[in-house]
Amino acid sequence: MQIPHRSLCRLIAAVGGAALLGSCGSGQPPAAGPGPGAAALPVGIVTAVAQSVPMVTQLPGRTTPYLIAEVRPQVSGIVSRRAFVEGSDVKAGAPLYQIAPASYAAAHDSAVAGLARAEANREAARVKALRHADLIKIEAVSKQAYDDAQAALQLADAEVAVSRAAVDKARIDLDFTRVTAPISGRIGRSAVTAGALVTANQAAPLATIQQLDPIYVDVTQSSTEILRIKRDIDAGRIQRSKDATLPVRLILEDGSEYPLAGRLELSEASVDPGTGSVTLRAVFPNPRRDLLPGMYVRARLTEGSREGAIVLPHAAVSRDPRGNALVMVVNAESKVEARTVEAVQALGDTWVISKGVAAGDRVIVDNLQKIRPGMPVQPVAAAAPGATPPATSAPAATGSSATPASAAAAAPAAAAPAAKTATPGK
Repeated sequence: MQIPHRSLCRLIAAVGGAALLGSCGSGQPPAAGPGPGAAALPVGIVTAVAQSVPMVTQLPGRTTPYLIAEVRPQVSGIVSRRAFVEGSDVKAGAPLYQIAPASYAAAHDSAVAGLARAEANREAARVKALRHADLIKIEAVSKQAYDDAQAALQLADAEVAVSRAAVDKARIDLDFTRVTAPISGRIGRSAVTAGALVTANQAAPLATIQQLDPIYVDVTQSSTEILRIKRDIDAGRIQRSKDATLPVRLILEDGSEYPLAGRLELSEASVDPGTGSVTLRAVFPNPRRDLLPGMYVRARLTEGSREGAIVLPHAAVSRDPRGNALVMVVNAESKVEARTVEAVQALGDTWVISKGVAAGDRVIVDNLQKIRPGMPVQPVAAAAPGATPPATSAPAATGSSATPASAAAAAPAAAAPAAKTATPGK
C-alpha cells in the first residue's frame, strides 16, 4: 500500500514539530536560572578543633665559635720553626712556633748571676749587722755605726728580691720563645713562616684557633615580637615551663635540618638601636664539625605552647584587599559567612589561628572560588590527602548512584539527540 506523497510530507512535518516543541520545552527550566529550590553547591569543610599548639619562631642567625684565640708572640725575635699542620686540631699547651731563644737564654743566665751576687752581698751585710748588735751592747761601736749596719742588711734583702724578680722575668721571656696553643681547637692557616721576624704583642696574629664543638648560634629577634610573647605568657595564652631550657632546632643553608638539637644559652639585656632587635645565643653540639663559623642558618625556637588554638590548612585562609587573614565558614543556616581571623604563625602546611574561629566551626577548604558570603552550600567533609575531592558539579549518573540533580541534568541531554535524529528525515 502506497502512502500519497502529500500525506507523507504532512506526517514528517508533524513529527519534526513535535520533536522541536519537546526540545524547547525541556530547555526552559535551565534558561530560567537557578531558583530557590536549586541544589546547594557542595563544599569541602573541616571542623575547627581547639588544641595545644607549640609556638615555634624561626629566626635568622650565624654560627660563631665557642672559643676563639688569636695567637700572638709575647717576645720579639726570628721564628726558627713552625710545629703544627695548618687546619689540624691542636690541644691546649701544644707547641706552635719556636722563636730563636739564644739571646733570652743569655739574659736568663745573667739574671741568675745577678741574684747570686745580691745574695752574697746580703750575707756580708747580715754578718756585719750581727757583729754590730753584739758590740753595741758593750758600747764598743757608736749608735750611728749600728744603725748603718742594720740599714745595709735591709738594703741587701731588697737587692736579693729585685734580682730574684729579674730571674723570673728572664725565665718567662725564655719560655715565651716557645709559642704554645692557649686553647684546644682547630687552628687555621699560619701568617708567618720560619725565618720571619715577629715582635712582642704585634697587631697581626700568627694564627687563629677556634673551638667548634660545641658551637654558638647567634640569632636576632625584634623587640616587638619579644614584647608580644611576654604579654601572651603573662596572659596565660602561651604556657612555658620555667625549669626547662628552650629547645632550638637549626635549618641549614641548603634547607636541610641539622640533626642535633641545641638549647638557648642567653638573651642580650639591651636592644640594638640600629635594628631594633635583641641578640639571642644558642649552643649546639657539633661533633662532626658540620657547622663552621660564619654559616647562615635559621633557628626554630620553641617559645612555649598555645592552649586552645585552632589549626587550619593553608587552603582555608585567604587575604582581603587590606591584607587581613580571611576564612569562609558554613553557619547554622548552611550559608557562607566570611570571618576575619588572626593567623599568628605558620606551622608546616597549616596556620595557627588565635582569633576569629571557635571550636566546632565548619571552615570551607574547597570550592572557595565559586562561593560568596550568604550563598547556600552543602557542607561535605574534606577529602583526605590522595582521595578524590568532592564533586563540583553533578555528573551524568548511572545506575543506583544517580541523584535528583544529576537526573534533572541528564533529561535535556537525552532529548537533544532525539531532535537531531529526526532532522535528517525532513
